[in-house]
Formats: sequence, C-alpha cells, structure tokens
Amino acid sequence: MIVTVTPNPSVDRTLAVGHLSHGEVVRASTSWSEPSGKGVNVSLALNAHGYASRAVVPVGGAEGARLEAMLRERGLEYVTVPIAGEVRSNISVLEPDGTVTKVNEPGPRLSDAELKALVEAAIGAGERAEWLVGCGSLPVGAGPGFYAELVGAARHTPARIAVDSSGAPLAAALPAGPDLIKPNADELAEAAGRAIETLGDALTAARRLRELGAGTVLASLGPDGAVLVEKNEVVHGEAYVADPRSTVGAGDALLAGFLAAGARGPEALRTALGWSAAAVRQPGTVLTADGTDTTADVTLHDRLDVRRRLRHS
Repeated sequence: MIVTVTPNPSVDRTLAVGHLSHGEVVRASTSWSEPSGKGVNVSLALNAHGYASRAVVPVGGAEGARLEAMLRERGLEYVTVPIAGEVRSNISVLEPDGTVTKVNEPGPRLSDAELKALVEAAIGAGERAEWLVGCGSLPVGAGPGFYAELVGAARHTPARIAVDSSGAPLAAALPAGPDLIKPNADELAEAAGRAIETLGDALTAARRLRELGAGTVLASLGPDGAVLVEKNEVVHGEAYVADPRSTVGAGDALLAGFLAAGARGPEALRTALGWSAAAVRQPGTVLTADGTDTTADVTLHDRLDVRRRLRHS
C-alpha cells in the first residue's frame, strides 16, 4: 500500500484548443474534468497499474464533493478530511503540439485544527503502508513546516516517507530526513541555491540536498529525463516519446512508477521513465488505465556526461 497526502487537491478542467491567442475569443474543440493535485495524481497512476494506493485529501464545498465523486468513480481508495473552505478548481488549456497553459487557484484556507486532522488522517492511513507520500503545494493557512511535521510524525509508523514539493516547504522538510524527494529542475535549483544548466549541475545540486537531509533524490529534468542519486549510486535515464501530447502530470507518473518498482536502483528508474513517457502520450493530467502502455524507448547511463547542457535551460 502506498498512501498519498495532498494538502491542496483540485478538480482540473482541461480545454483543448487549436491555438491559444491572448486577448481573443478561443473556442475549445473538447473539454474534460479530472480529480487532481500531485498526490492524487500519484495514487491514480498507481491504481491504473493495479497497485494498491490510498489518497488522503481535504474536502469541502461543491468542488470538494465533486472531487470525492470522481475518486469514487475511479475506484480509488481515499480518506477525506472535512474542511470549511472550497476545494480549488484549476484550468488547463491544451494546444495540439502539447503546449499547456495552466491557471491554478490558490485553494482554500485551512485552519490549524483542519491541518492537524489532515496529518492525523495521513498517519492513520499510513500505519500499514510501505510509503507515505506528501505531495504538492500547501493551502493557505499552512506554514512551510507542514511536510517536516508529516515526516516527523511518519517516523512512528513502519512507512517510509517521500516528499514532492517546492520552495520553502521542500527546504523545511529536508532537515527532517525524508527517505525520498522528487524535485524537478526548477525545484532542484531553488532548493540547492544554484542554477541547473548541465547534468553536472543537477548532480551537484542533488548531492547537496542529500547533505541537507534527503535520502534518495529522484530529479525530473523534463526532456532530459531524470537523475537518480542514492547513497552509493548515480544513474541518468531518458525516455524517447515521438508524439508528446501533454507534460502535465508526467512528474507525478514518474514518482508513481519509481515507488511501484521498489524505489531503488536503475530498474526502478527505468520503470519510472516508462510511466512518465506513458503520461506524456496522454492529453490529460492523470495517468489512467488507457495510458498504461509503458513500452517507451528508455536509455540509462551510469556515467553522467556532466558537461551536457540541459535542453530546458
């Protein structure tokens, strides 16, 4: 069982358009809504592949009821924490070349009592879990130490703890010693306090985050694949996708695949990249049962070309 905690979940609405023109009326060719938030995405990806997962989410308002109904329809196990505020709704505009313009609401304000109840629900759900995974941005009202508190509380359970966040919440979580973190290139640069322009930069930054307290660092590098930095091993991998449709949710699928494959070593990275490639071939945010073809062309390198410049920089 892998338990995810999403402090700021959402209902995501995606609009597919021929071309997005600023300041003009744009007509969508199709649209759909999905349950989302990084932890929710991880749980749904695991569920689509037949792995046991349970999502812990705060729920409030009409959008919260809609989120819960969507999770139920997907057949995902979930635990809800009632809140007074309204769960946020986000908008993604998808163009034919895979470009996504995303507008995220800030989400509701959670009280101290609601935040405490969320941590308690997560720990209760994680009592028999292999992993407890805290994911995403924090809601209004939560201090940057939320994930650090979650990591500390999880030490009283058998579960290992992973954190996928950014900025101050990620920085605050590092001294608490999460077993795994999954930053992207921008989050890696911010947490390490250095620019990431080459694979060598990514490796140096990942090692710095391990010095600050993280166990394993799985860094997603967009079109440059991912770098896995463990205690005694460093591996870089890439997955070729000929027909990318949307990169939204690809990092969540990467984390889900890595956890599903044991969260250790090159083969777990290979699986993770396959799941991420499957997500990129889908138009939506969430890796669904329709996207479980993970037969991507994955290449692993146990020796990094530290001078190679990243394509996103």
